[in-house]
Order: sequence, then C-alpha cells, then structure tokens
Amino acid sequence: MNKFLTTTCVAAAGLALFGLATFNSPQARAETITIVSWGGGYTKSQIKAYHEPFTAKTGIAIQSEDYNGGLAEVKAQVEAGNVTWDLVDVELSDLVRGCDEGLLETIDLSILPPAPDGTPAAEDFLDGSLYECGVPTIVWSTIYAFDSTKFSGAKPATLVDFFDTKKFPGKRGMRKGPKPNLEFALMADGVPADKVYAVLGTDAGVDRAFAKLDTIKGDLLWW
Repeated sequence: MNKFLTTTCVAAAGLALFGLATFNSPQARAETITIVSWGGGYTKSQIKAYHEPFTAKTGIAIQSEDYNGGLAEVKAQVEAGNVTWDLVDVELSDLVRGCDEGLLETIDLSILPPAPDGTPAAEDFLDGSLYECGVPTIVWSTIYAFDSTKFSGAKPATLVDFFDTKKFPGKRGMRKGPKPNLEFALMADGVPADKVYAVLGTDAGVDRAFAKLDTIKGDLLWW
C-alpha cells in the first residue's frame, strides 16, 4: 500500500507533541529505510538516540532526509504511487488531516511495547496523544525571545508586551502559520492559557485572535 504511517502531535497552550510518521513503501521491506525529519540539531539528536541504536540492533541502515513540514510531499508520493519515505516526523494537525485523507497507514497500537515498569503503552502516553496513524515521540514548547541590548529600561516580559509596539517598538518575527500565533494572540488579549482552546473553538474566538494579530501586522516579519 502506498501510504504513510505517521505520528502524533498534540497542541495545548503552547505545548505540542511531535511524532515519527511511517508509511509502507518498497524500502520498508528492504535493508534500508528512509526517515524524514526537520534537520539541524534536532535530526542529529534523533540519529544518535534512535537511528544508530536501531541499526546496531537490527542491521537495517537508515537514510535520513530533511523536509519543511506539511503534507505536500507526502501527498505527492502517495498520489504518484511512488512512496520513497518510510517514517516522517509530523505535527498533530498534519497527522489528523493525513489520516482523514487516507494518506497514512493505520497502526495496531496493541503491538507497542510496554514501558520499562510494565505499564501498557496505551496507559503510558499522555492522554490523547496516541493516534490511529501515529505515535508521539517528543514534547516541545514555543516561546518568544528578544535582544536585551536593544532595551535600556524595562524589557518585555509577557505576551502582552510582545504585542505592545508602542511601549516596545520594533519588528516582530513569527512563524508563518496559525500555530501557535493564534494562541499567542488570544493570551495577549487577556484569555487565560487554560481557556485558549475553548475560545479558539468558536468563530468569535478565531476572529478575536486575528483581530489581535492585525494590531501588529505592520511590524511583522514572517519566518
């Protein structure tokens, strides 16, 4: 089957789970498998922690490739019937969409090994993180940072400050996408962190987040 198996990513107040995605391809049955991730130090850590021990234990070589996220390349391979990737590190939203669109293989979660203390895998992962098409591998968070040498007096300390370009003038850099910018915007607009997703679950909440982003759009630089 020319589909991917992927892992899961759960977003919650600035936190999210990433996971490795897998899909069936001819290479998956060969002596080499291809694992795709985000590059840089992150991929290097995966090679040391996962790839090298796996190869030493099984004799199966791993070819590591980088990508920029999303499902475009996954979908292109599946639709062309030429799947060359075996595992892909994805975010939760891409996992859910890829699973819904039939791009990803499902996993029999009962085959996952128990934790070292014997706890079954289904009970050992964070609630809601195991998914029919993927398994979580890490937890990450997003913060904002600034150059402290650019401020002689008070320095930014909260998300409210990040959005206050009058008190703290200068360009703002944000990742080009809704995550976690909509969460940031709502928290800067006074929504408590534990209420963010309830608010985002409404049309009014989404409109409120974009309205807050509009207040700094003239100073935004996207990366």
